[in-house]
Amino acid sequence: MRDPNEIAKYGLDALLRAGAEKAQCSLALSQKHEMNVDAGQMSLFRTTFDAQMNLTAIKNGRKGSTSVNKSTDAAIQAAATEALGLADSAEPDDANDIAEYQAPKESASGSESPDTDKMHFRMKELLSTVKKRYPRISLQQAVLEFTRNRRYFVNSNGVDFAGSQGVYRYSIMFSGVDGEKVSSFNYTGLSAKDLDKPLLESGTLDTLLKQAEEQVITTPLSGKFVGDVIMTPDSIGDMLGFLVGSIGDGALISGTSIYKDRVGQKVASPLFTVHSKPISEEICDGYFFTLDGYEAQNSTIVDRGMLKGLLLSLYGSKKTGRPRAVNQGHAWVIEPGDTPLKEMVKSVKRGVLLARFSGGDPSDNGDFSGVAKNSYLIEDGQVKYPISESMISGNFAEMLMSINAVSREQVNFGYMIAPWIKASGVTVSGK
Repeated sequence: MRDPNEIAKYGLDALLRAGAEKAQCSLALSQKHEMNVDAGQMSLFRTTFDAQMNLTAIKNGRKGSTSVNKSTDAAIQAAATEALGLADSAEPDDANDIAEYQAPKESASGSESPDTDKMHFRMKELLSTVKKRYPRISLQQAVLEFTRNRRYFVNSNGVDFAGSQGVYRYSIMFSGVDGEKVSSFNYTGLSAKDLDKPLLESGTLDTLLKQAEEQVITTPLSGKFVGDVIMTPDSIGDMLGFLVGSIGDGALISGTSIYKDRVGQKVASPLFTVHSKPISEEICDGYFFTLDGYEAQNSTIVDRGMLKGLLLSLYGSKKTGRPRAVNQGHAWVIEPGDTPLKEMVKSVKRGVLLARFSGGDPSDNGDFSGVAKNSYLIEDGQVKYPISESMISGNFAEMLMSINAVSREQVNFGYMIAPWIKASGVTVSGK
């Protein structure tokens, strides 16, 4: 096989030969070693390879992009011609551009190859331990994989980046079973640079399995109340997703973001700080450069409640006239607080320990409604019992402002680090 960087440069040259005034080409290669468990039994071990090249051409302010999963000269040339054809038929847009020159750089993290013996050992260990410790757990599926990703990015301004990352990832789906009674299914997963720890000791898996056995029998709530919610690290993504979605290209270009003029202003409780750290030692499943061709840097999105910046791409920056973000988000690290989780629970008069939320996209202003699953009623400072699926509603923007406790404890999922967060003003509706 040809050198991947040379393949990427061939793609760039093909775009320029086809008539592009500005061009960029990225090549992603992945080798995945995957081990599967289905219905509690080891079922599959396989190795897969994937390759994808993305080509973008800009001509007369018009942009065309396409992708190809073959690296032959003929396939690349055909894709380049297609990209130019798409550009010719597109509407001109002055915001279409490519990254300026940056010094070439190669970056790498993680192992070059998997320890397949340890993968097999950890998966067998997981099956055995779960069977002994949690006899009422049904493991629907578990996947343990090692992926080595290699990415290459070149453009006609001289950008030349290469990045290689090796990471283990596991995901697991399960439910509690007692005779004919079955809990609502639950799932979790994480990324890791190695397999030095048992899977059961990583992330939140042990806690969630224990809860799944408890959740075989749930109690329906009656009536409606407005109370507190303690979001677990597994459930925090929905609130965070609203925030980061509101400061990205789509919402800012359309003008629908409630945060469009809020940089430097308070958007959350002073207890809330969140960073994007794609190149930190804390995050093993990050990235070295952005999709539009900039070397990634760590950044702070919200600092003690103050909005520090937006998550605009190069296109979004030029479209809105606002600064480009130094990364593309993700790799979130939410700072811990000073409150032990036990004390946080003790402070709740009436509320919900929210373990999983299922709902549609929130409105532009943050209004949301959905179902609390695998969750618990908290009353008079105690976790009382698992509740049947119940409707919860509120406003994410208001929840961010109403955060009144952040746990001292954190969970490192490899792709995100998050604590428990307590907020007020959530409406809980029973049957």
